[in-house]
Amino acid sequence: MTEPSHAHLSVEDFDPAASSLTGSVDPAVMAELLSIRSSIDNFDATLVYLLAERFKATQRVGILKAKHQLPPADPNREKAQIQRLRALAESAHLDPAFAEKFLNFIISEVIHHHQAISESHSAVAATGVVPVVSLDGQGFVGSPESLTTDDGGTNL
Repeated sequence: MTEPSHAHLSVEDFDPAASSLTGSVDPAVMAELLSIRSSIDNFDATLVYLLAERFKATQRVGILKAKHQLPPADPNREKAQIQRLRALAESAHLDPAFAEKFLNFIISEVIHHHQAISESHSAVAATGVVPVVSLDGQGFVGSPESLTTDDGGTNL
């Protein structure tokens, strides 16, 4: 069995009533379950948008660091952030170990992005060619010249 492709899914394709329990659970229990899950879905959407905004800000940090030849990682800042997040988690009655794992994952992604930004900035400085960002914003597909075909069309 192959994995379903998520490339063309949209928010509208989501079925909030999707469940393996449909038909096997009392309808009143199912209605309550779906109501609670609706709130969870709203939280998940909020988390995605918050993460998107956070990564927009960290991309700006990565560009600033690359421009001024600063290292992609800042261990002292990361340590302070982890301590701060653990304290916030405790005050919110969230498992601090979980909060730390979550922040460590985010930090590793941010550092990866900062390294890519730094490498592309170095390449621009060395060659003068500005790379073209991929459609998903996660990498580079080449220089503007590499997107033009021999017959004058584009590779997009």
